[in-house]
Amino acid sequence: MWDDFKKFVMRGSVLDLAIGIIIGAAFTAVVNSLVNDILMPPIGLLLGGVDFSNKFIVLKGGTYDSLQAAKAAGATTLNYGLFINSIISFLIVAVVIFFIIRWFNTLTARPPAPAGPPTTKECPYCFSIISIRATRCPACTSELKA
Repeated sequence: MWDDFKKFVMRGSVLDLAIGIIIGAAFTAVVNSLVNDILMPPIGLLLGGVDFSNKFIVLKGGTYDSLQAAKAAGATTLNYGLFINSIISFLIVAVVIFFIIRWFNTLTARPPAPAGPPTTKECPYCFSIISIRATRCPACTSELKA
């Protein structure tokens, strides 16, 4: 049983998955910083000084000036600004992954196989695909000319 587990863990796909998760976690930190520290401040400035990370609705517990104050007081809040930041982070990650996969597919695209002589033909009676060497159609049993 231990040997089977070692074989499973040491397979390439499991190691690739582990490496992907580690790189993904690091990439998520970079994207979160990009969204929170680079993109959102100018967007908030363009929208009249709006700080999305501090946008929330208090559902229960009073009125607060900031999300941190509401959380410290134990108020129940609906944090729609953080949700907007998460949506923007997701969209950035999705676009970057799309372009990475697209680039990778161009690198690994196989050239089309050279076309050789045809190996099949169409039956002139029932239009099914048959071997080029067939003298009788297996579908309609018609005799074919050589």
